[in-house]
Amino acid sequence: MLVLLEYIWLVPLGFVAGVLGSMIGLGGGFVIVPTLTFAGFQPTLAASDSLFAAFCNAVGSTVSYAKQKRIVYSLGIKLALLSIPGTVLGAYISDDISASAFKLLFGIVLVGSSVYIYSRRKMEPKEYNFSKQIMILAAGSSFFAGIISSLFGIGGGTVFVPLMVVAIGLSMKLAAPTSQFILMFAAASGMIVHSLLGHPDYMQAGLLSVGAFAGGIVGSKMSLKVGERKLRIFVTIVLAVTSIKLFMDGLNVHIKTP
Repeated sequence: MLVLLEYIWLVPLGFVAGVLGSMIGLGGGFVIVPTLTFAGFQPTLAASDSLFAAFCNAVGSTVSYAKQKRIVYSLGIKLALLSIPGTVLGAYISDDISASAFKLLFGIVLVGSSVYIYSRRKMEPKEYNFSKQIMILAAGSSFFAGIISSLFGIGGGTVFVPLMVVAIGLSMKLAAPTSQFILMFAAASGMIVHSLLGHPDYMQAGLLSVGAFAGGIVGSKMSLKVGERKLRIFVTIVLAVTSIKLFMDGLNVHIKTP
């Protein structure tokens, strides 16, 4: 019971991450993983625990978005299946990555995420296109997104949403919900492999998941009401500050290592 109370703060963390992740289609890992890392969690533990939350967040979001009829299932299933091999590889890579390298690489991922979030309004959908050339691009991008998803425990929406909007021509209104549908499969496959490798702490993952599931439902409903501009600015600032802290921590660890 004392151990449970020690980690009860993971529930509100999962909720906040779930709300933000659902609204912008990224999953909640970009909030959870840096927080766990700063709290002293090892990279593999932080990433694997976060994937449980990402899965529950995606389930909650998908259920709500499905009722709003904002998911393109045919496209989502194709991209999800293409991402699964990458999630398996990402889980295995996480076993060999050092804490300093993890922080530096994750900082780069967060910079990319902040650029995406800040510029998402400028993304204009083109005519729907899923030609052979786009299919090849989608296959490579989905595989890469799968690696990122499982290695860092953040989902992969930073790849999927721009891919669907800019390359395939899906509207942002449909891309973010479809991204959550994809992340449900990507997170599940990464979660299974991480579990087989013995990475997660199931109690911590469960607490995060409870909050993330509820946050996913709330976030999908709020996405129709909250002003996107203010949300984009807030999240961009948070990610920028977080990435700077990760770079500083990663470089300090690297400098101290002989």
